[in-house]
Parts: sequence; structure tokens; C-alpha cells
Amino acid sequence: MDLDLRKDADYSLLIATSMGLRITPFDGIPFHCGDLFRMQVTSAESNVASVASYLGLPTKVLTAFVKDSPVARMIKDNLAARHMDYEGPEFEQDNPWGFRHQFNLADSGLGNRGPRVQNDRAGEVGRELDAKDFDLDRIFGEEGVQIVHLSGLIAALSPKTSQFCLEIARAAAKHGTKVSFDLNFRKSFWVGREEELSAAFTEIAETADILIGNEEDFQLCLGVKGPEAGGDDIAEQLDSFKAMMDQASKQFPNAKVFATTLREVVHANQHEWGGIIRDHGEFYVAPPRDIFVKDRIGGGDGFVGGMLYGILSGMDALVKSEGNEKAGVAEPGDRGYLGFAWATGSLAATMLTDYGQPADEDQVWSIWDGNARVKR
Repeated sequence: MDLDLRKDADYSLLIATSMGLRITPFDGIPFHCGDLFRMQVTSAESNVASVASYLGLPTKVLTAFVKDSPVARMIKDNLAARHMDYEGPEFEQDNPWGFRHQFNLADSGLGNRGPRVQNDRAGEVGRELDAKDFDLDRIFGEEGVQIVHLSGLIAALSPKTSQFCLEIARAAAKHGTKVSFDLNFRKSFWVGREEELSAAFTEIAETADILIGNEEDFQLCLGVKGPEAGGDDIAEQLDSFKAMMDQASKQFPNAKVFATTLREVVHANQHEWGGIIRDHGEFYVAPPRDIFVKDRIGGGDGFVGGMLYGILSGMDALVKSEGNEKAGVAEPGDRGYLGFAWATGSLAATMLTDYGQPADEDQVWSIWDGNARVKR
């Protein structure tokens, strides 16, 4: 259903993020055994925006950079190559122990060996993000934005970034921009800051039009009461999520769309992949199906990116095709932003970058429909 997006906007999607580098060993070997590594630009929020940017929608990144850093130059060049505008303050490194961009040390796993990820965020320049360094009235008022996407990773990064995300949410609401918020609870970020972060997350969620997260996210970030997480059984996960979303919609009535992915890991290279969305009170399910996984990191961001692209493009959550009779259940051949999100998440899992780079909508729909035949 229509979220009544702003029409007079220079940007379809804007994200706030702390950019960094992801370092992975070649050929799926464990990180500690590696001697050759691939280094790429990353952040969870820019992963989300990549679906829209590669498919031609104007996107913008608000972030911070280390002045005269070759890493910062690499990040700027990468964002430009991904068709993203960006702006943000530049901070002096100051000394060898000063500011830098974060590092994400990861391997992809292989077969029965799961992937391992370690974040190295000491001295991270993104912790300094501050609303005073951005003209939010210009960005949201004069330039205009249809949807701003925030995540719990950036909102919980530091007291400054929590306030930064709050100011962005307030400015967005003031100027008619819709707010998407992926809760992304990380226990290590919350230690000793539970009261502070709970208040900040709650205020952001109260402005949000789209809320994304699983049962744990809603319970621990927002205090939403509900059943325990559904466990590994998909039917239990669905029932648990529906109950949670019904409760969350009462506590956060401004939100019209709720979403989460469904994932069961068979092994590192085979997952059962699905999703569920509550759109204006109606539930829609993409039942889990087998997908091939080259690198799972970024699949959830790809799902969110596809969902936001679909909403920005005016798609309904689900449009049933002739011959598909299961009401509320997305099947190959159906259309709608739920199937599109499923496919862009699946696409991201086939790539060694942790973001999806769709060639066009046709490629995405082919993935959704299960058509992997060569296209000449």
C-alpha cells in the first residue's frame, strides 16, 4: 500500500553510516589461515542503498572521513562507482593513534564450516558523526528526500551517533520524509548504555514508517512484549513474528510496514531463505526456499534494500499472478516488493562484495522466479 512518498525530492533514498573496509581471504578459507586477502569498501547501511543506486534511483550517503587518508579516498571512489552522492566532515588523523576508518575482518565459511567475523572499530571516525556538521534543513527541506534509512548499528555506535540519528529522524519527519529503521541489536554496543539507547531507539521508532527486525531486536531495543523467539522451526518463527508485529504496531502506530527475513542454515553455502512483511495490518509471507550462498554477509541488507526500492518504485507488497492461489503467500510468478526483496537478498549472497549489484529489474525477477538459465 502507498506510503504517500514526497514527490518533490532530489533523492529517493538517503542513509547515515560509518564507512569502512572489509578484508576477506581468497577462496573461502578461514581468515587465520589466509595469506592473500581481498579488501573492499563496506557498511551495513550503504549495502542497503546499493540496490536502489544500481537500479538508477538517486541516493545519498551522510558519513565522516579521515582527511588525506588513502582509505577515505578509496571509500569516496567506491561510493561514486556505486552511483551514490555523499557528504560529510573530514577529521584530521591527528597522530598514528588517531582517527581511522573501521575494519571488518571476515571469512565466508565453506560447507560445514560457518563464517567468522570480527569488527575492529577502535578510533573509528564515524563515531564523531554530529548533526551540527550537516545542514539538515537544506538536505531534507531544499533538496528533499523520499525515504531515509537508519540502522541500530550506527544509532548505537556512540552517544554522538545516537543523537545524530535522532536529529535526522526529527528533520525527516519535519520535512515529510519517510523513516526506515532497521533495529540491528548488537549486545556489545549496548553494554552499560541500556537506558540511554533504549530511549534513543524508542524515539526513532516513534517517527518510523518502516520498522525492520526480529523478535530479539524488538524486545531488547524497544521493550516490545511478546513471545520468545520462534527457534529454528519456520512455522514457529512465522507465528512468533506475527504476534510480535501485532504488538509492536500498537506501541508504534506511526509504522505502517514491519519486516524481517527468515533464514535456516543448511550449511555455509546452502540456506533456506524467506521473508515476512506486515503492510498496513496485512501479513505477506515469502516461504523459505533453497538458495546458493557464496558469502552470506549482506543478505539481510540486500533484502531491506530491495524492499525499499520496491516501495520507492510504487510496488504493492504482493500482487498474485494467475494460477497462484495462496492468499498472502508470495510464490514464483507473483510480483510485489516482498518477492523483489527476497531476490535482492538472495542476489547479495551470491557475491563476494557484501552488497547486491543488480544489473536491472529483470535479473532480480529471474532470481525470484527461479530462472537461472543463461540470458544471451
